[in-house]
Amino acid sequence: MNIKQTKIPLYIIATLLFGVKTYIIYRFMFSIELDNSMQELILLINPFVSAFLVFALSVWFKKKSRQMKFLRYTALIGTIILYFNLVFYRSFTDFITIPQLFQASNMGDLGSSILTLLKVYDILFFADVAIIWYLSKKKQDAMTVSYPRSGKVFALAMSFVLIAGNFFLAEMERPQLFTRAFDREYLVKNIGLFNYHIYDIAVHSKVKTQRVFADGTELPEIKKYIDGIQSKEKSDLFGAAKGKNVIFISAESLQGFTINNEVNGEEITPFLNSLVEDNDTYYFENFYHQTMQGKTSDSEFLTANSLYPLSRGAVFFTHGQNEYHALPEMLNEQGYYTASFHANNKSFWNRDQMYGSLGFDHFYGEEAYEVTKENSIGWGLKDKPFFDQSIKYLQTIEQPFYTKFITLTNHFPFDLSKEDRSIEPYDSNSNTLNNYFPTVRYMDESIEQFFNRLKEAGIYEDSIIVIMGDHYGISENHNKAMSNYLGKEEITPYDHVQLQRVPFFIHIPGNGKGKVMSEVSGQIDIKPTLLHLLGIETTDDIYFGNDLFSEDRKGYVALRNGDYISDKYISTSGICYNRETGEPVEQSAGKETENPCAPIEEKVAKELGYSDDIVYGDLFRFVDFSKSK
Repeated sequence: MNIKQTKIPLYIIATLLFGVKTYIIYRFMFSIELDNSMQELILLINPFVSAFLVFALSVWFKKKSRQMKFLRYTALIGTIILYFNLVFYRSFTDFITIPQLFQASNMGDLGSSILTLLKVYDILFFADVAIIWYLSKKKQDAMTVSYPRSGKVFALAMSFVLIAGNFFLAEMERPQLFTRAFDREYLVKNIGLFNYHIYDIAVHSKVKTQRVFADGTELPEIKKYIDGIQSKEKSDLFGAAKGKNVIFISAESLQGFTINNEVNGEEITPFLNSLVEDNDTYYFENFYHQTMQGKTSDSEFLTANSLYPLSRGAVFFTHGQNEYHALPEMLNEQGYYTASFHANNKSFWNRDQMYGSLGFDHFYGEEAYEVTKENSIGWGLKDKPFFDQSIKYLQTIEQPFYTKFITLTNHFPFDLSKEDRSIEPYDSNSNTLNNYFPTVRYMDESIEQFFNRLKEAGIYEDSIIVIMGDHYGISENHNKAMSNYLGKEEITPYDHVQLQRVPFFIHIPGNGKGKVMSEVSGQIDIKPTLLHLLGIETTDDIYFGNDLFSEDRKGYVALRNGDYISDKYISTSGICYNRETGEPVEQSAGKETENPCAPIEEKVAKELGYSDDIVYGDLFRFVDFSKSK
C-alpha cells in the first residue's frame, strides 16, 4: 500500500469536527427529550455516522485538489443546513421539511422575527468549516492520503455498516419509526438530522404521486369511518343563530393560560375574562389548537374544512388548488357573502389562491387598509386601527355575511411600543415571554373596542361573534420561564400538551344561555358547530369534527403529531397520562403490554391517515356535493 501511516486523512478530521459540533447542537440547542440510555447512545453516535458517510466519499477522488474541494464545500453546505434548522427550531421547535422550502415567499415578511433568532455566538458553529478550509488549502499535502481501490471500498462499506447499525438501534428503540413518523423529533433523535432530510425527500416524492394514482375508490371506506364518529342527533342549539351574520376573530398566538390570569398583579385579558362570565357567551375551556408547520394557515384550514393539516409544510401552499367543501363555500350556497380581513399581503401563506379554493367571495388584504409608520409595528397594521378601518367594509357588504378577521400585533417577537402598553412586561429570563403579556393585553383591548364599534354600527345584534386563538405563542424553548410563571418545577410533556389549549368563544347576543363548556374540543370541531348553529344540515358532508353542542361526540381531540387528548387521558411522548391529575397511568396488573391509551391512539392514526388521503389525493374532486343539497 502506498499509504503514509503518520498522516491523519482530512476526512477523518472533518468527521470528528463536524460530528462533535452536530452533537453539541443536538444535545444543547435542540430541546430533544431523552428518556433512556439507549436514546443517549443513538443521539451520540448518529452525528459521527452521518458525517463519516458523506466525508468518506472524498477518498474516491483521484486528484488532491478535488478531494479537498469536496471536503470544504461538504462541510460548508452541511453547516448551513444544520444552522438553518437551528434558527427555524428556535422559533417553531420543529425541523424544516421540503414543503416549507416552497414557502420562501413568506420569508420576506418575517423581518425582525428572524433577527431575534440570530445569536452572536452562532459564528462559532462555523469554526470547524474554517479549520477544514484552512487545512485543505494550506496543509493539502499533509492532509491527503492516497488509497488503493480496496481501501476505498472498505471506507464505503464501513459507512454503510455504520448507518445500518444506527438504523438497527433506532428501530429497536422506536419500532415502526418510519411508518408512523408523525413526530419529526423522534426521527431526528434516532437517525440524525441529515438522514431525516433524506427521509423527508423520499416521503415528499411519494406523496406527490398520490394525486396521480387516486381515483376516488378510497372514499367509501373514509365515509364509513366518518359516519361512525359524527353526531347522530341534533343539539338543542341547532338553528339558534339561523340567518345571523358570523364574525370570526382569529386571535394571533393567544394561549388559554392568559384567560383569567394575571401578570404583575394586573389582569392580562380583562375583556375576554368578562366574556367568560357573559350570559350570551359559550366559552370552551378545554379547547386545543391542532396546527402543525402551517401555524395560522393551518388553523384556517382546520376551521374551514374540519380536515387535519398536513404533518409536513402548510397545506395552503402544497395543495392550494385542491377541491374542497369548505365552510365559506357552504355558506355561499346558503346566501351568505363571505370575506376574509387580514392587513398583510395577499400572497402570504398563499392566501390569494387558497381563499378562492375555500369559497371566499373577497379578501380584504393589505391594500384595503391605510398602513403608516405610526399605525403599524412588527408584522404590520396594529390591531386597533385594523378593526377600526374594517368597520366601513362591514357596513357596506351584503347581509347575512361570514367574515373572518386575522389579527397581527400579538405575533412573535411580540413588539409593542411603550405608548401602546397598558401593562408592563413580565420579568424572566425570556424576553419572548416577558413581551408576550403586553401584546396580549393590547389585542384584548382591540377586541373590546371592536365589539363597541359593532354596536355603534348596528351590526352587533344581528351577528354571532366567534373568537379563537389560532396556535401557541410561547414555544418549548421558553419552558424555563413558563415554569417560573406558572409556579411549576418544570414543564412536563403533560404540561406541554395542556399549554396547547387556546381560547374559544361563541358569543350570541340575546341568547342568555351561555356557559363555560368543559368538554374536550378542538379546531377540527368548528365547521360542524357553526353550521349547526346556523341551522345548516351536514349529513352528507365529509369532515372529522363534531358539533360541540351535541352530547353524541367522539370524546377526543387528535393532535397532528399523533398525540391526543380525551375525556380521561392525554397521550404524548409515548406516555399515557390521567387528564385530570397529570400523573402517568399505570398499566393493568399482569398485562404489561396493555396501554389504556392504545385504543384511541389507533383511531387517531387512522383518522390522520384518512384526512391525509383526502388532501394528498385531492379526493373531493370525485365527490358531487351538490347532489346532497
